[in-house]
Amino acid sequence: MIAFPNCKINLGLYIENKRNDGFHNIKTVFYPVELKDVLEIIESDTSDFSLSMSGITVNGDLKSNLCFKAYSLLKNDFQLPAVKIHLHKAIPHGAGLGGGSSDAAFTIKMLNSKFNLHLHKEQMQYYAGKLGSDCAFFIENKAVVAEEKGDVFESIEIDLNAYHILIVKPNVFVSTPEAYQWVKARNETIDIKSIIKQPIRNWKDNLINDFEESVFKKYPIIASVKELLYENDAVYASMSGSGAAVFGIFKEAPISLPLPEDCFCWSNKTL
Repeated sequence: MIAFPNCKINLGLYIENKRNDGFHNIKTVFYPVELKDVLEIIESDTSDFSLSMSGITVNGDLKSNLCFKAYSLLKNDFQLPAVKIHLHKAIPHGAGLGGGSSDAAFTIKMLNSKFNLHLHKEQMQYYAGKLGSDCAFFIENKAVVAEEKGDVFESIEIDLNAYHILIVKPNVFVSTPEAYQWVKARNETIDIKSIIKQPIRNWKDNLINDFEESVFKKYPIIASVKELLYENDAVYASMSGSGAAVFGIFKEAPISLPLPEDCFCWSNKTL
């Protein structure tokens, strides 16, 4: 069985306040994008679980891999046989694109289908939510307003298919836990639904990612990428999540961008 876990971008990301449990209440819009990994799961001919990888290198041991964690989570509750998983990484990590979360959510969906676990959407979201705040989003994989820890969803109608989306990740890694240490909470509630309903040309001044101010100070190259996208006629540009990826939304495909060396670049349409 083969599937293609996609990434997401954040349209706005507001850090409203810090919770008593140490997490933060946030408000953002998760929007699915067609940059995809490749995930294959087959039943093993031995009693051992195995995971192989190709594509973009991801550091860490087997037990830290979210596909393995997803399998182990379900195996605790169901009589799953040993499987072989191969993951080809095309979504960069440390980018704020949710690639690892998507891989985990798709692992849950694939195991549910392959082994007839009969889990419905809410049950799969429950398991995915144990692996990360944004994991559950990828179960249904449709645009949502996400709030609280980023794990409470409300559907929202947004269609960016008419636009060119360009994702650029400079060759730096941003740690999400560190990004939360740097960011300053607003201590106010944001009506992101009203902002997102504005014309896209108004988003530049109104749709904000609160991580940018502190992350840009630590990694000026990320700020320069955002500036470059606007200089080349992006209608809207923003860092996704806690970085390091920046995306631009264009009416027309940008031509010959002078991007930083060794950066990752992807577009939803041919440039």
